[in-house]
Amino acid sequence: MKAAVYNRYGPPSVVRVAEVDRPSIGHHDVLVRVHATTVNRTDCAYRAARPFFMRMLTGLARPRRTVLGTEYAGVAEAVGSGVTSFTVGDRVFGYNEGAFGTHAEYLSVPHDGPVATMPTGVTFEEAAPATEGSHYALAFIRIAGIQAGQDVLVYGATGAIGSAAVQLLKQRKAIVTAVCGTAHLELAKGLGADRVVDHTAQDFTRDEQRYDAVFDAVGKTTFGRCRRLLKPGGAYLSSELGPWCQNLLLPLITPLFRGRRVKFPFPKQDQEIVRHFRDLMESGEFKPVIDRRYPLERIVDATGMSRPGRRSATSSSPSYRRTDLN
Repeated sequence: MKAAVYNRYGPPSVVRVAEVDRPSIGHHDVLVRVHATTVNRTDCAYRAARPFFMRMLTGLARPRRTVLGTEYAGVAEAVGSGVTSFTVGDRVFGYNEGAFGTHAEYLSVPHDGPVATMPTGVTFEEAAPATEGSHYALAFIRIAGIQAGQDVLVYGATGAIGSAAVQLLKQRKAIVTAVCGTAHLELAKGLGADRVVDHTAQDFTRDEQRYDAVFDAVGKTTFGRCRRLLKPGGAYLSSELGPWCQNLLLPLITPLFRGRRVKFPFPKQDQEIVRHFRDLMESGEFKPVIDRRYPLERIVDATGMSRPGRRSATSSSPSYRRTDLN
């Protein structure tokens, strides 16, 4: 089968399309023929091994797993003898961080992992980008405890994480201020934002409004810059670790002062999460943003477009690119 392979850490050019063996399946696995997959910030961080400590997870000198890819949508080609929850021919989608392997024509996944049948009325290209950015967004919303009527600002509101956050917040009936660039103001409004701020025209950190939560979905600000935006007891959340990993330390320190605080979750990756997004897509309450399409042969181009703040996607058949559009 064809797969996008990398044997060393580095820039997008280390990725190449090659013929590799089709994965085998065990008694409790599902073999998926991949129809669509994404190239996202998670893939690119592992490919570049940045931050450096990621090599502790992926291999110190070179990657242990040579086919990247975390998101996918496709058809169950075969199932193990112990699998009862899926059958051959099921349309499935899911998330596969750690094991990776979605940048290929076939993928083997455990039947009880983060995989579910696809929602009705949704294409492979629409389902594939439904888990990576959105599961991060959901984790932040849950740890912040956002409730109906609360005011939330989302910086980077048209990226993979930010666009999911806006939709998930509106599903909870929060009042959302979306911050993005000029070219994507209408997109942010279309996602359901109650108010849109153009960060190229004004410094959103000088906003006069106060918020129950500020969510930096692209990791380009700090608690120090955004603190004044928060109501007493409000929470700052970021998708990145921040300078000197401060977003891991400040959640331990800021609660001691009983005021504005930093929160940083560790997202769940399980079947319940995938089923949750399936139900939201089926009800029309969540729809991943899709930008462009690429075939697998052009995955290097898609990879080159994906970095923190941007996101790409591709597939083994006529494919697409998904980009963070903040």
